[in-house]
Amino acid sequence: MSFDICVIGSGAGASPVAYTLAKAGAKVLVLEKGPWLTEKEFYKDELAISLRDAYNPKLTDEQHVIEELYERESGETFWQGEPTSESGWSFWSGTVVGGSSNFMSGYFHRLKPDDFRLKSEFGDIEGANVADWPISYQDLEPYYARVEQEVGVSGRVVDHPHQEPRSTPFPYPPVAEHGVSAWIDEAAQSIGYHTMPVPRAILSRPDMGRNSCEYSGYCSSYGCSSGAKGSGRAALLNHAVASGNCTIKPESKVYKIETDKEGKITGVLYYDKAGRKHKAVADFYVVACQAIESSRLLLASKGGKFPNGLANNQGQVGKNLIFSAGGTGRGDFFYQDLTKDQVNTMKQVGPFVNRALQDWYRIEDKAFGKAAKGGTIDFLFHQNPIARARGSQWDENDNLVWGEQLKQNLKQEFTTYKTLRFEVFNDWLPNDDCFVTLDPDITDKWGDAVAKVRIGFHEHDLKVGEYLAEKGEKLLRAMGATNISSSVSGAPPTNLMAGGCRFGNDPKTSVLNKYCQAHEVDNLFVTDGSFMPTGGSVPYTFTIYANAFRVADHIKQRWQLKQREKLG
Repeated sequence: MSFDICVIGSGAGASPVAYTLAKAGAKVLVLEKGPWLTEKEFYKDELAISLRDAYNPKLTDEQHVIEELYERESGETFWQGEPTSESGWSFWSGTVVGGSSNFMSGYFHRLKPDDFRLKSEFGDIEGANVADWPISYQDLEPYYARVEQEVGVSGRVVDHPHQEPRSTPFPYPPVAEHGVSAWIDEAAQSIGYHTMPVPRAILSRPDMGRNSCEYSGYCSSYGCSSGAKGSGRAALLNHAVASGNCTIKPESKVYKIETDKEGKITGVLYYDKAGRKHKAVADFYVVACQAIESSRLLLASKGGKFPNGLANNQGQVGKNLIFSAGGTGRGDFFYQDLTKDQVNTMKQVGPFVNRALQDWYRIEDKAFGKAAKGGTIDFLFHQNPIARARGSQWDENDNLVWGEQLKQNLKQEFTTYKTLRFEVFNDWLPNDDCFVTLDPDITDKWGDAVAKVRIGFHEHDLKVGEYLAEKGEKLLRAMGATNISSSVSGAPPTNLMAGGCRFGNDPKTSVLNKYCQAHEVDNLFVTDGSFMPTGGSVPYTFTIYANAFRVADHIKQRWQLKQREKLG
């Protein structure tokens, strides 16, 4: 059977395309490597979900090879690769229908106008491949608004020094806030900071056939059992399927996009659950497998016209991979130092802290140096008790304890204090040492070459992250926290990846044009985070959604024109 649109992947970059085209009447096929799970499979079991990585492949079946930089005693540096089946370092973040959008925290900050012109605003940075986007904030703004409506974003707009322009208010009121949010506001005001409520892709009231948030306290890394979280599956694909025009084939692993000698795509080759080979044919093809895997698929799709991989005759596929730079911080609040009412507030479980700082989204501080892009600080509680209990099995001399001593340690851990944390998000500058290739030796369970990922970072990322972390620590001190610390590193967060197929106006330095259409292949589009030439200083999912809706409108126009030509 032939389809109008074939979409490879089903997450934030895929679901808006399937949704938009299916509702327009196009016949859409979605190929997803993982299973099709629903709310009933998304239970809150830390041991099963968080520790056993329930929604991702076994690393012995599917893995990556990660290249890190090492230094010899002589001072010489070298890159060394290690399979993740040996390190246990998983770069998967949700291999199911709806992808990693099922398991996000749903922090939906928009990018700001400066993010679209990083090179023009702040100039070149030596060793970084900084580039302006081929579109502006105003080009994407209507699609941010569409995501807020169609996916369901809860929030409220406040006056803020770095508030980006908006055309509409939030369609849903804010989700319930933890009592400590007011403490953050008060402390911030006392030191001249400006807090802002965090927009969340979580319904604060029932709508669109979905329930509102149930405030279980388990959100990040967990699937949503109420359907309140705006995953691509719950918010968009369910409606696409209901239209009668969208077919989802789960447990279908695409291994090659096939082309003829002229370079025209002739179909998509994939394995089903039983390992049998199939071919899907369509008029338009959309790749949205998440950044690393999208680059891997294009590199593996070699043909007569593309000996180095599909759309890769300029050698740009896989280059300029980015993650999210930054780090974390924490401060403890001991109950003995608080009033009874304050202790009761601190012990509250369920509502979100939902506070962020963006005062330094643009850093103009002589002590830092020349003007630079800064970032975002988000505050949160970690609710996972098993993770919190880790460490209680040791005494202060690192000796293993058990019995009564272990019980006392656990009692102290869970009944005497609580830790407020913050996360720093800032730009991971694209550079020549962060990219995707195919590993020549390691294969997945189907025998296909896995992605080899070099994860080099730029020192500027650390400088910005440390600057922001100091601001977060200052706020915790103003709140009266103790044991305050923070950590910023160049290790990538594996759930925040983009780049590898950046879009731009010059085919020599980019893979895609401004519509995320491959420069070298007329009917191929890449709509996950791969398109981003720079990442901004917020989590990527919101922008991936917005851009995918934008590209979906362009594909819809192309498809409608093709339909008129067939009739005419």
